[in-house]
Amino acid sequence: MKIREILRHKGADVATISPSATIERALGVLRDQNVGALVIPGTGEAVRGILSERDIVRSLADRGAAVLAETVAANMTTPVIGCGPDAPVTEAMSTMTARRFRHMPVIEEGALAGIVSIGDLVKHRLQELENEASDLRTYIASA
Repeated sequence: MKIREILRHKGADVATISPSATIERALGVLRDQNVGALVIPGTGEAVRGILSERDIVRSLADRGAAVLAETVAANMTTPVIGCGPDAPVTEAMSTMTARRFRHMPVIEEGALAGIVSIGDLVKHRLQELENEASDLRTYIASA
């Protein structure tokens, strides 16, 4: 299965935020959008950075509540590792697991095409395995 198929079911909506927004504002957007990461769009590039809940927690642990007034740009992860829509799900899962991040922007022809989370990938991979098991049971029962 390809990433494109996940986006077809999930949709291509991506929660974004300006690099000049405060972390306090970013927390509100994360809450309101019910997401775990925000993409910071770039100029001349699809993605300038990504800000995840984990980034915010690390900053708070390091510098305390003063982080809430800091900018997204000062706390975002960069460079961002993305994938194309034709990347295999297993490849994206492997990259996310090895690099220890949970959200991956999908870039197509230099533009942001969507975002997938490790949860999205696991859900679709489990569905794929369930379908394979069902097909095998049907085959065995008909033999």
